[in-house]
Amino acid sequence: MSSSQPTPRWAAFARDTNETKIQLAINLDGGAFPEDTDPRLLESLGAAGHASESGARAIHINTGIGFLDHMLHALAKHAGWSLAINCKGDLHIDDHHTSEDVCIALGYAFARALGTPTGLARFGYAYAPLDEALSRAVVDLSNRPWCVVDLGLRREKIGDLSTEMLPHCLHSFAGAARITLHVDCLRGDNDHHRAESAFKALAVALRTATSKVAGREGEVPSTKGTLSV
Repeated sequence: MSSSQPTPRWAAFARDTNETKIQLAINLDGGAFPEDTDPRLLESLGAAGHASESGARAIHINTGIGFLDHMLHALAKHAGWSLAINCKGDLHIDDHHTSEDVCIALGYAFARALGTPTGLARFGYAYAPLDEALSRAVVDLSNRPWCVVDLGLRREKIGDLSTEMLPHCLHSFAGAARITLHVDCLRGDNDHHRAESAFKALAVALRTATSKVAGREGEVPSTKGTLSV
């Protein structure tokens, strides 16, 4: 690769346990996936699905939980990522292990793809509406994992996903990604709208935080001079 070309911000990850088998690939700037992407994942990319699309930014999400796929698709779409996830989990037990492990894997891959956050905005915030619902997300690429979430969901489930898993997914992602994250749904009557507006706000906030700032190449965005522990 030519030295004049930027280093790809991408990562591939596979994790097999007794509870879940996950293959994941991400490119924070859209485009191709890494060469070491698991072959099982590459084979699935042509499969049709409601959380799939191709083009400059490829998205393919298949966790076995439709509403989780929908939320992760929205996250990737509005963050500008290419993202592929396959998960086979113990859904005969419940949705907990699959939801948690997928979001941990996504956070871990995000952190690997981001690398040392020099020359980046570091902070990002966004508001996103969906009809009557309005959510706010604030992100800090802090290397200080912390998460506060208030979605105000009232239903027990949305589709086949327990609503209690939605904040837990955000906590799992933030912890593995080592970011500080605050997400609040400010208003809304429909729980589907409340959740989706929250994930869209998070996507836009992440896109802002990970954006490169002209003139700050190589600069660590911290008064400490480091974002490492």
